Amino acid sequence: MSAVNDTNFNSAVLLFTGIPGQEDVHFWISIPFCLIYVISILGNSVILFIIKTDPTLHEPMYILLSMLAVTDLGLSISTIPSTLAVFLFNSREISLDACFAQLFFIHSFSFTESSILLLMAFDRFVAIHNPLRYASILTPSRIAKMGLVFVLRGVAVIFPLPFLLKRYRYCRISVLSHCYCINQEVMKAACSEISVSSIYGLFVTVSTVGLDSLLIFLSYVMILKTVLSIASHVERLRALSTCVSHLCAVLLFYVPVLGLSVIHRFAKNSSPLLPILIGYVYLVVPPLMNPIVYSVKSKHLRARIIRVFVK
Repeated sequence: MSAVNDTNFNSAVLLFTGIPGQEDVHFWISIPFCLIYVISILGNSVILFIIKTDPTLHEPMYILLSMLAVTDLGLSISTIPSTLAVFLFNSREISLDACFAQLFFIHSFSFTESSILLLMAFDRFVAIHNPLRYASILTPSRIAKMGLVFVLRGVAVIFPLPFLLKRYRYCRISVLSHCYCINQEVMKAACSEISVSSIYGLFVTVSTVGLDSLLIFLSYVMILKTVLSIASHVERLRALSTCVSHLCAVLLFYVPVLGLSVIHRFAKNSSPLLPILIGYVYLVVPPLMNPIVYSVKSKHLRARIIRVFVK
């Protein structure tokens, strides 16, 4: 039986899907994708360069922003080759080993980004609730340690998934509904019982993205409670304005990722285009918009960026 499974595994091929019914215009669709990816990579790279080279930006908020930029870069780079290969060259085939590797990196960066957004929510809470002790509570070394712990958590919870998926027997040709590999899609390509991977995948999603989103929500409940206790109306608005960028980043990330997870597991009778479109939003929009949102809302960061480009 083991030899049969190995034969099926080695000969199996997964096929990516672009946008069904729009194959004739895939080349034209690739143009905005190329622009989005270039802007994402340049935007996040500029953020990293500015924060690294400017000592005045070596503060907790900007250190966390640099971590977010790294995860956004990783998320974009993990999906660029397969996405552009499908739209530009109609190259749809991917081996199982390559698919498992891509799946590992996409989910690891995704869960790490979720953790960083949680750290940023904690940063905003400390800055508003206890501003006098902000610098002493969130020191750069403490931020680095917490970031490392969450990176290890993201890698650790995803590490078993490729090995669980590799145990299954796969049909010779299976069609995925995206231009990249994610756990929910690859599981469906297996010709075996997948209950273990399905349960573990759900557990990982709930214990990472689900838990992080709950803690972020509780952080903002406490932030609102603190803001409402401030007597001055102007100071209230000023405190809330410091959270706008983070709230945008949270919505850009959590709405698509939770929606995609729910659709894959429960909304099986929904339109096939819906998970495809949400999947592209999930991987394309956050890395594109995060550097733009933070550059627009942060006067300090915006001034440094303008100064670099003017020079």
